[in-house]
Amino acid sequence: MLSLGLIIMASLFFGGIILRTKSLASGRKGPGVFQPLKDVIRLLKKGAVYSRTTSFIFQVAPTVYFGSIVMAVLLIPFGESNSLLSFKGDFILFAYVLAIGKFFMIISSLDTGSAFEGMGASREALYSLLVEPAFFLILGSFALLTGHTSFHEIFASLHLSSAFSYALATLATFVFVLIAMIENSRLPIDDPKTHLELTMIHEVMILDNSGYDLGLILYATNLKFAMYGALVTNFFIAGMSLPVAILLFIVIQVAFAATAGLIESFLARFRMNHNAQFIFSLSSISLVIFFGVLLILGKFS
Repeated sequence: MLSLGLIIMASLFFGGIILRTKSLASGRKGPGVFQPLKDVIRLLKKGAVYSRTTSFIFQVAPTVYFGSIVMAVLLIPFGESNSLLSFKGDFILFAYVLAIGKFFMIISSLDTGSAFEGMGASREALYSLLVEPAFFLILGSFALLTGHTSFHEIFASLHLSSAFSYALATLATFVFVLIAMIENSRLPIDDPKTHLELTMIHEVMILDNSGYDLGLILYATNLKFAMYGALVTNFFIAGMSLPVAILLFIVIQVAFAATAGLIESFLARFRMNHNAQFIFSLSSISLVIFFGVLLILGKFS
């Protein structure tokens, strides 16, 4: 329950910190931290408009997408505090419940009959496929290191005691930050503020969504960012007192959001044909983590 509350709290200001960081980086005053949340609330008060060419799939997809992220959040613990849902192998359900939400968003964009949105759906499916091995390599490596297969048991048993173990956790943090950027279609994969056909991925998929549905999708982005921030926090808080762990959670979430804002401010988008190569390179970094775990366990001796 603690993890759920902290993730929801972080999601309320995550998008605002990204906007404020981008505003400061460009020398502008910019909107307030809670402006994205106000936009979501405004959209949630509106009705949705549906094209006559779409079916019920388009209407239910935003709710399924948002529900899949909430379900994934329920699986995330906070240090030694258990999650609301926990069982052996729950990180596998975590990955595939998110995949269900992504699948519905992909087929809903195809349901509009637009070739433009179909292009975005094709890219989204490819990039989600390429990023999946990196996630499983990291979680599988730490499951091997701790001897457990659930989020709670992995993170509760993950006591970093050497510079080498801290290096592995830092590499895992780097990969998870990039996975979060890719999953939320941010730079360097996709610019959420552009409407250029050559670069659009996620944004082109939701061009026909409006009102309440669009509000759910926009808030789901912030919730997913905060969810990955909570996963990163869990690498470092095992054995810490609760107040210190909560403070570290806040620091990591703020740093994560500021990093996303800085990346979007100073890093140009990759050429589209380089995106797949970039995403797949995360699996190589994850393999380094896997081999590092084998070294710690003495499997090479």
